[in-house]
Amino acid sequence: MSDEQDFDPIDPAFLQRISEVSDEDAEARARALRAGLEEYDLESEDLEVLEADWDYSDEPILLPALPVLAIVGRPNVGKSALVNRILGRREAVVEDKPGVTRDRVSYQAEWNERKFTLVDTGGWEPDAKGIDRSVALQAEIAIEMADSVLFVVDALVGPTTTDERVVKLLRASGKPVLLAANKIDDMRLEPEAAALWSLGLGEPYPVSALHGRGVADLLDAALKTLPEESRVAKREIGGPRRIALIGRPNVGKSSLLNKAAGSERVVVNELAGTTRDPIDEQVELGGKTWRFVDTAGIRRRIRLAQGADFYASLRTAAALERAEVAVVLFDVTEAISDADIRIVDMALESGRALVLAFNKWDELDEDRRYLLEREIEQNLSHVAWAPRVNISAKTGRHLEKLVPALEVALDSWDMRIQTGKLNAFIQELTMETPHPVRGGKQPRILFATQVSVRPPKFVLFTTGFLEEGYRRFITRRLRETYGFEGSPIEIGMRVREKRKRTK
Repeated sequence: MSDEQDFDPIDPAFLQRISEVSDEDAEARARALRAGLEEYDLESEDLEVLEADWDYSDEPILLPALPVLAIVGRPNVGKSALVNRILGRREAVVEDKPGVTRDRVSYQAEWNERKFTLVDTGGWEPDAKGIDRSVALQAEIAIEMADSVLFVVDALVGPTTTDERVVKLLRASGKPVLLAANKIDDMRLEPEAAALWSLGLGEPYPVSALHGRGVADLLDAALKTLPEESRVAKREIGGPRRIALIGRPNVGKSSLLNKAAGSERVVVNELAGTTRDPIDEQVELGGKTWRFVDTAGIRRRIRLAQGADFYASLRTAAALERAEVAVVLFDVTEAISDADIRIVDMALESGRALVLAFNKWDELDEDRRYLLEREIEQNLSHVAWAPRVNISAKTGRHLEKLVPALEVALDSWDMRIQTGKLNAFIQELTMETPHPVRGGKQPRILFATQVSVRPPKFVLFTTGFLEEGYRRFITRRLRETYGFEGSPIEIGMRVREKRKRTK
């Protein structure tokens, strides 16, 4: 049997036999098989697997609304570098050119055992047009949604007319403001900060985001302006399921998030690659609360990306790891590309539940629809089990169909098969279609157990190596019998030999 060889479609009589196995009979079979394992050499890790138990709780947890500190300023003054310094890690995308940060991005930060939400924003410029205007709007919204504001100025350049316009905006907001005079890398440069007194915001704090100089004093002062609990942020629910929106640049991820949120939460522009950092947003959809994460579009393999695109790709991968469901968006007006397939495979490798969303469906004509169906059949056959929805993120058409797909995928991702039922299934399966004989030997499955969920993982104790084609066969039968729609399935083996008898 080669890896490419497959088995016959499932026999309805097989499903009938499985359904007729009672819980008592299934448990009795499992106990008998479990007892038979005592004849084989088992390791301590095997016993841990066999005795494993699960305790998962999906109840939402109410968390306090953390105070919000927004960092604003004109482009390329070091806002994202300061964010990274405060967080103590390279989280925000930083590159030595203006305009790298475009959305407002929230991070949970901590200083002196006090937690708060830190918001990084794109550079604010007056009279901006196009995408620059959208970026400036995000900064203005960040000010409105903050408890306190950290205004960053390039001390080596001094106050500019743009800085003065930002000051007017800050005064109109009525929020507490601290002035950070950035790029003061050593004591000799401190007199440069004196010129910033002219902005009328009080004493400027000389800091170096690059080297960390003066940041501790700045944070001490900032925490004094923050309330214990945010006056503007809603009390956060800790339990919403986390959905990562991934796909190539410009397939409509940000448009989908904005439509789901009911507001212009993310900068949307025809320019591909507008989003650089993952953007979290809690939204109400289908009567439930979800946490959607818009991610940067993946242009190419991570190792071939450069500059901001490289770091944005890494952050997309990290956001995917934190999510529970990956919604892969496709632009139906374009052919399914190798990049699309790589992104699907990236979601599979992460072990997340999977939903395929085909965007811009309202722009599809009959000829393109025919070609699309052929492309799906040829290129996405390995994820034929993933729910598929056809939507228009721009207009919101059929967006409500996304919720049932997410629920089905999550239910499958959380699914656990009782050990008795699983072993009854395996017994019936191997009697109907045993593993082919290889080299005069035929491996047998001694016992099966599900070791975890999210995603479902199964371990088979066997007398020999199960070929990949047979493992695929077991996976397909599991899907046909129990569903698992929208969830990857992992199957591992533990080959064990019979214990030698002592004389």
